[in-house]
Amino acid sequence: MKAVAKFVRIAPRKARLVADEVRGKSYPEAASLLRFTNKRAAKIVGDVLNSAAANAEHNMEADTDELRIKTVKVDEGPTIMRYRPRAMGRATKIRKRTSHITVELEAPVGAPVAVADTPEGEEE
Repeated sequence: MKAVAKFVRIAPRKARLVADEVRGKSYPEAASLLRFTNKRAAKIVGDVLNSAAANAEHNMEADTDELRIKTVKVDEGPTIMRYRPRAMGRATKIRKRTSHITVELEAPVGAPVAVADTPEGEEE
């Protein structure tokens, strides 16, 4: 019940500001909060959150209204280096940072989880 977006062209520091807002909240509350957050990273984190919810619904047959955010990680990806001309013939590095965003969802405590059909002790 997780989703990962890799090599996203946004600085990790900026994306962490948004990730910190939704950490630990329920899925519907976090999705609503991200929809009205006025930051570019909110759309990116929201897309990863919706993908994790879709994974949970499809793979684990979980009810999306019952899910809550277990972890939101924003790790640093590779930095793209560019050069910019400066005064007196010099050049300085421009760092274009990328992020790896991971969202993991979990069912609340006591919620039913899909398991295999065969009872314990029996083999097919």
